[in-house]
Amino acid sequence: MSPFVIKDIEPSVDGGKYPIKREAGDVLTVRATVFRDGHDITKAVLKYKEKYAGDTWEYIDMVSVNPGLDLWEGSFVLEKNTRYLYTIEAYTDVFSSWLKDTLKKYEAGQDVKSELAEGEIIINGVLGHIATEEEKRYFIDLMEIIKKKNTPKDKLKIMSDPLLIDVIKRYIKYGDLTVHEPYLEVIADRLRARYAAWYEIFPRSQGKVSGRSATFKECIERLPEIKSMGFDVVYLTPIHPIGKTKRKGPNNSLLAGPNDPGSPYAIGSAKGGHMSVEPGLGTLKDFEEFEKACRALDMEIALDFAINCSPDHPYVREHPEWFFKRPDGTIKYAENPPKKYEDIYPLNFYAPDEAWKALWEEMKKILTFWIEKGVRIFRVDNPHTKPIPFWQWLITELQRQNPDVVFLSEAFTRPPVMRMLAAVGFTQSYTYFTWRNFKGEIIDYFTELTQSNVSEYMRGNLFANTPDILPQILQIGGRAAFKIRFVLAATLSSVYGIYSGFELCEGSAIEGKEEYLNSEKYEFKVWDWDRPGNIKDLVTLINKIRRENPALHYYKNLRFFRSDDENILFYGKVSPDNKNIVLVVVNLDPFQTHNSMVYIPLEDLGIGYDETYELQNLINGERKLCKGEEFFVTLNPDWEPAFVFRLDKWTHKEERFDYFGM
Repeated sequence: MSPFVIKDIEPSVDGGKYPIKREAGDVLTVRATVFRDGHDITKAVLKYKEKYAGDTWEYIDMVSVNPGLDLWEGSFVLEKNTRYLYTIEAYTDVFSSWLKDTLKKYEAGQDVKSELAEGEIIINGVLGHIATEEEKRYFIDLMEIIKKKNTPKDKLKIMSDPLLIDVIKRYIKYGDLTVHEPYLEVIADRLRARYAAWYEIFPRSQGKVSGRSATFKECIERLPEIKSMGFDVVYLTPIHPIGKTKRKGPNNSLLAGPNDPGSPYAIGSAKGGHMSVEPGLGTLKDFEEFEKACRALDMEIALDFAINCSPDHPYVREHPEWFFKRPDGTIKYAENPPKKYEDIYPLNFYAPDEAWKALWEEMKKILTFWIEKGVRIFRVDNPHTKPIPFWQWLITELQRQNPDVVFLSEAFTRPPVMRMLAAVGFTQSYTYFTWRNFKGEIIDYFTELTQSNVSEYMRGNLFANTPDILPQILQIGGRAAFKIRFVLAATLSSVYGIYSGFELCEGSAIEGKEEYLNSEKYEFKVWDWDRPGNIKDLVTLINKIRRENPALHYYKNLRFFRSDDENILFYGKVSPDNKNIVLVVVNLDPFQTHNSMVYIPLEDLGIGYDETYELQNLINGERKLCKGEEFFVTLNPDWEPAFVFRLDKWTHKEERFDYFGM
């Protein structure tokens, strides 16, 4: 029976059932409540190790940060992109407890003869565990000296020697050592898991010739422009062979013409399945050249992992046991009543007679295939329609050997399901940002995402649009709405994305739906990437601002501030070293100019009310010297619907020459 209570370990997810998430290089600070009965001295230790790197643990002494609440704290550096285990040990510091009580008795004039004998027993008990001959000799000599001393004062002086206490601490065996179990886990992802700008494309729509698919070679020609706008992840919709049976025509029509390409999400044909390339795009070798071209520009591919099979997929012939069957034995197509997806057969992840085991392994094989081709980022289509245990197994297995692999969960579904997918391992998650348009709901939602326990395991990747979703605000708000939503996406989160055409303010929708009219999901497209009315300059500028301001590289540092107008949203981010402060003010109304007083949180930023500070508008270049918390803004949605400020604390007179670089 242990006398210790170790509880309320933070950070943790569901008591340690699921891992928290950080990035390599972060310092992980762990807090816990640790106590025991009685008055003996408690010691708490934070222990940690790389999950897949043997059984050697590292130990960090925790510090009592609030003795009245028995709150302890310790930290360690997540040096590598890998998974770590951590937990807390507690024990009674027998020698320090003995020394404290004995000194109290001695100072009170009490007889400590028995206590001194007890101390000698503790010291002698350590001797048998000492590893080095030098320290053993030190102990033996010290014991001889103690025996020769006649007075308690002399004995206690020697027994209080810091060197002695240090050696005892390292070698003593603690009989009541208590370890918190189960161990907790932290995934230390690479930086691009937290900080990235995604640009989504249909590869077949990157060319200049109408009526045919663009090739990977033509996609390579598009890369410099994508890079110049400031994106570092190029997300490709499925690149695999497309089935012909029940192929969809333009605007999701049930009848396709002979030259209609079909939906790339209806994967599989006589040309192959998930480990093959659609011939219209080129060959697997062409894909590898495209991947190399991305790397050369310091960009990465994100590949769409859509677990869909057309009726022509090789799996249908080779593994009919992996699919859902009707009573007559035919395979069921996908449905979301009243919608029918007759060009897609869903896989049964609970396939009977343990057929599901081979199916799960096949999914792992697919991802391993593309990982070996250089892909390290996957956007997963509709993960909420597959078993949670499958994803937990798959992601853990793949990241064991490839810890740099990033998974984005595309699950616009119920919040508990979205959160669970993140908890079991998805690196990033789509969010409801797409439908959060007004001040109160934005503040409430993003406060939950970034400042509650959800932020320990769920990173929101804010997509302003997707091929499936053209939000109402973009349909009716025009160019101003595109500018507003872009600034919000790029600054509320450290990781965001747009689907190509957003920068062109493409807002043609099917009447009454949040769907694109003449969607390139069902047809070839040729775009004029410089057509009038585009916002490419704003996209490029905001991405430049993101790169140059470390505060915008972080996710959990978002804070909302006061503004008087209900249409004016005011928020900011501060870098961990407090040297970079970015404030963002956005007019959420795409139709009207709004004026508002905004209130800069000077106290939180370490600025006195009588101190001067500078606000530099990174959108238009204006600079102002300010005092006090009030700042008045006017935001015209047609011209400047948002400002991004960098706040610099003004220097003392003797420092100003350095400040101006003189």
